[in-house]
Amino acid sequence: MRSFKEKDSDYSLPLGAVWLMNSISEYKGKQELYTQQSPQILDELVKMALIESAESSNRIEGVTVDRSRLHPLIIGNSRPRDRSEEEVAGYRRALDLIHNKHASIDITPQIILQLHRLSRGETGDAGEWKSKNNEIIRINSDGTVDIIFKPVPADQTPGAMDQLCLLYRHSLSEFRYPPLYAVACLILDFLCIHPFRDGNGRVSRLLTLLALYQHGYEVGKYISLERTIEQSKETYYESLNKSSQKWNQAKHDIDPWLHYFLGTVLSAYKEFEERAASLKPTRGAKTELIKQAIENQIGEFSLSDIMNACPGISRDMIRLVFQQLAADKRIRCLGKGKSAKWKKL
Repeated sequence: MRSFKEKDSDYSLPLGAVWLMNSISEYKGKQELYTQQSPQILDELVKMALIESAESSNRIEGVTVDRSRLHPLIIGNSRPRDRSEEEVAGYRRALDLIHNKHASIDITPQIILQLHRLSRGETGDAGEWKSKNNEIIRINSDGTVDIIFKPVPADQTPGAMDQLCLLYRHSLSEFRYPPLYAVACLILDFLCIHPFRDGNGRVSRLLTLLALYQHGYEVGKYISLERTIEQSKETYYESLNKSSQKWNQAKHDIDPWLHYFLGTVLSAYKEFEERAASLKPTRGAKTELIKQAIENQIGEFSLSDIMNACPGISRDMIRLVFQQLAADKRIRCLGKGKSAKWKKL
């Protein structure tokens, strides 16, 4: 709400942001051409993105599940076994809602509450605004705690969310801002309001996906924006921290967050083009999918991890690619047996 200025003259887009937006538009056009080709291969990218999105977005918030359970939970609709699995499965249902119904959904406080309820596994205070004030803190190496940001108080949160959604829709209807800038403002203000006790990060990423979809930026269907954010987590928090300073007084600088946000979207489009181009020929397409899944792994990984990330590709095929990459000294096995861990070199 504080990022949507009252007068257009209060803010002009920096040249770097304009360049990023133009580049995104070019890649967006290329994506529309690719999606008309090789639909079977792109279907595999959709499945990979679903798994990576649910895993990464929850892992950023400290919610993890056994990797062997990701495929059954996200693709196979297996019944959750514990609270963490409920939240991962719930995030998958929220993604389904966005993928299938984004064109008919308005961004309102009610839909944001619904995304929160789903992504929290419909447990506890899922789907409810925070009832107590919260603070964004930093724990230092010596154990001391610094308060780095004070969000909107709990009693003002419902009104702040109403105003945020209203100003976002108004800015678009009046064509006051480019859509990508409006989405960046929406997400920054949402995170500064911090409307939930827990799960704000997950909802912000779902809201990002929904808003981008509604403006025709559908790269998140094939490339996990959540994984892209996880891999640049330090920059994410740094830009958010810089742009949230003096937000409560509406004197903040949105540029650090805007550049990070646009850079993330552009990075996803570049990755999509690389994947789609490499997968265009039917021959060798599955090999490229396996290699990309390995490249996306963070830390050590196993054969089962790649099987979960590549639904529809056989274990024998994955094992063969492992052998080829090991012979080329691109990965190395750290143990023996089916559960052996591997490492990228």
